[in-house]
Amino acid sequence: MRSLSVLLAALLFAGCAQPASPAAEVAACRLPEQVAPAPSYRPRAEEIVRDVPTALYMLALTWAPEICRTRGEDPDNAVQCKTNDFGFVLHGLWPNGAERRHPRYCGPAPKLSAETVREHLCMTPSAEMLQHEWAAHGTCGWDSPDAYFDQAAKLWDGLKRPALTGQTMTAGEIRDAFKAANPWVARDGIYIKAASGNWLEDVRLCYDLQYRPMACRGVGAPDHVVLRLAPRRTP
Repeated sequence: MRSLSVLLAALLFAGCAQPASPAAEVAACRLPEQVAPAPSYRPRAEEIVRDVPTALYMLALTWAPEICRTRGEDPDNAVQCKTNDFGFVLHGLWPNGAERRHPRYCGPAPKLSAETVREHLCMTPSAEMLQHEWAAHGTCGWDSPDAYFDQAAKLWDGLKRPALTGQTMTAGEIRDAFKAANPWVARDGIYIKAASGNWLEDVRLCYDLQYRPMACRGVGAPDHVVLRLAPRRTP
């Protein structure tokens, strides 16, 4: 009887988290005929942090249905909330400091070209987010938007993103799903961020300065926490 219970539990978990095919996601991505870049942003003085060296990198993945649940009517989110059915999308690649302060807005960040936005819009489906990530994070480690987004895309393409289903999963089950899909990832290098109400928001992976997986300073939501999953849509 115990063996049957274990088997049923394993089958249930397998149904809640299946590896997604990055190639299939890209092939299915639909973009508008014309793409408009977002305006550049001039950071406030208190937002600028240029005196903190980079100690590690964090690759932040956002659960797109959560964006659509809370901000789906924003025109900038139309690509991910109106015309596509995304699971995880890339929030950004962040140079982080060793403690609580992190490099931010390290140099000028003119408006991205329409070509750059279109090239990466299936990975980060928001022109405003692409502009923000380049300005806030990319300028702290790369000489150009192309260099920054190419590095982010390399990490993104090398990562299998589980296709989460169901209404809830524990943070531990989500970590296990990422670990099962990517055995080379450190389990304690998977940071999970919950939004208000324990909705899954981000899954973040930590890398050292050579882009090798490493443990994060914290893990965010502990394994036992039950997270609510905003449902995916069918375009």
